[in-house]
Amino acid sequence: MTLTALRSALSAAVADGTRGVSAANRLCEVCVDLLEVDGAAISLVLTGAIQGTFGSSGEMSRKLDEFQFTFGEGPCLEAVSSSRAVLVPDLTDPREQRWPAYAGAVLESGVRAVFALPVEVGSSAVGALDLFRNEPGPLTESALAGGLLAAGFASMPLLDLMSGKLDVSDPANGDPRVDQLASLARVEVYQATGMLMGQLDVGPSEALMRLRAHAFSNGMTASGVAWAIIERQLELDSDVPAPGFGRHGRRLS
Repeated sequence: MTLTALRSALSAAVADGTRGVSAANRLCEVCVDLLEVDGAAISLVLTGAIQGTFGSSGEMSRKLDEFQFTFGEGPCLEAVSSSRAVLVPDLTDPREQRWPAYAGAVLESGVRAVFALPVEVGSSAVGALDLFRNEPGPLTESALAGGLLAAGFASMPLLDLMSGKLDVSDPANGDPRVDQLASLARVEVYQATGMLMGQLDVGPSEALMRLRAHAFSNGMTASGVAWAIIERQLELDSDVPAPGFGRHGRRLS
């Protein structure tokens, strides 16, 4: 497909009347259709931390993106901090030593190659378009060009969500973007962190670290652990330090 045709198809994905998350999801789906990748996701990153998965081509891509929040590392964060594309055609390459926790989880999920392209609003990178491939290998010249175009178009639904016209102080105003912002805030993680602070008598940083450590050692996402804690299905042990790698809790019957 020519670059002109790619531009037209990607532009149509965010200009068909949908807005916000719906437009971002559609853009990710078109990336999978056109860029020779198996998954795509768009992350919103503010103050150096992933705030949430803004769009994805499916549940697997959403889970892969969630790993970056769980472990606090990954190509999306690097792409945003450097404002440059991060291209890893083979995560099993011995020379590739970045993001050991993230890479291990992604490989276990059957993905071999990851690519992150910064999404900019104005002159600042506020997120990234992540592309996943099940087989190793670099993006073709055409696919990379298309990915860069897609990252550019991804700023449109992000800007729509971040618009100053959005009144988040009134949840009853009927604007669906209020719910979209709430879904990006990972409220369940912060609620579970608050519960752990009381249960374990630790500060917020330690509580979040323990939650993430449990997710890491048990092959779960941070959100998955958080929901288990909130639903009283999981209780973390108070005498196990967060940086360990054994089981850090027990399932409750």
